[in-house]
Amino acid sequence: MSEEIKNQENAECTHDCSTCSLNCSSKQTSHEEHHSANNDLQAPLNAQSHVKRVIGVVSGKGGVGKSLVTSLLAATMQKNGRAAAILDADITGPSIPKAFGVKGPAYANDMGIVPVTGKSGVKIMSVNLLMEQEDAPVVWRGPVIAGTVKQFWTDVVWGDVDYMFVDMPPGTGDVPLMVFQSLPLDGIVIVTSPQDLVSMIVGKAVNMARMMNIPILGIVENYSYMECPHCGEKLSVFGESHIEDVAAKYETLVLAKLPIRPDIAALVDAGKVEEADLPEILPAAQIIERQMALV
Repeated sequence: MSEEIKNQENAECTHDCSTCSLNCSSKQTSHEEHHSANNDLQAPLNAQSHVKRVIGVVSGKGGVGKSLVTSLLAATMQKNGRAAAILDADITGPSIPKAFGVKGPAYANDMGIVPVTGKSGVKIMSVNLLMEQEDAPVVWRGPVIAGTVKQFWTDVVWGDVDYMFVDMPPGTGDVPLMVFQSLPLDGIVIVTSPQDLVSMIVGKAVNMARMMNIPILGIVENYSYMECPHCGEKLSVFGESHIEDVAAKYETLVLAKLPIRPDIAALVDAGKVEEADLPEILPAAQIIERQMALV
């Protein structure tokens, strides 16, 4: 590392890697320390797999489009030439297979469970791909759910993956906590919507991540606005956005502000999320790549 870069890092360093956007040597070391510190709780990766970066997609509450953002980020990375995968850790509300139009049952070989692959090449594992009926309820207690998530990491033959996105359970209860502890997350993306309680809800997710020493990559605001098809005016259907203020409060980035697009919703319902053309998600993928230091 050059002396100039070292000086820049020292000048800008806040000594809080969970909020820092720099990819300095200290931050890389902190990631290693984080994984080492939680090694007793984390499950070992399948021997036939090599996953470079694991990114959790979280929300302080349900219904904000967390699974949609997960799907869009993975599909965008795959289109950009990165090997992407989705581990669906939202065991009681799995919606990833529906968005990608994939069905089970997933099959196993001598090496483990083989993930189902979407049309664009995104690898997917979800509890719905292991069940005979995809609409059967998953009435399991927290430890069983956490054990299933661990199995998705340990028993699935992921192969070579650049970016694995983990669709996390909503909220900040014991189930998300156990998932945080079970997987070696390199960072999280927080998904929210423009509502009056957004600051408090985002704050819960931020504070949970910081308690676990997991870097926060930024915030994606879903349902941010709807563009009038006649005049192009941006209509704040769910209220005015305050996401920039919220991001500043918690010292993180706004990765994207996603509009309400009925055509995108129709593609998801049809299992064709990989065909979605949403330019607003592109900057988010680019920022994540820079923060993860794979570019």
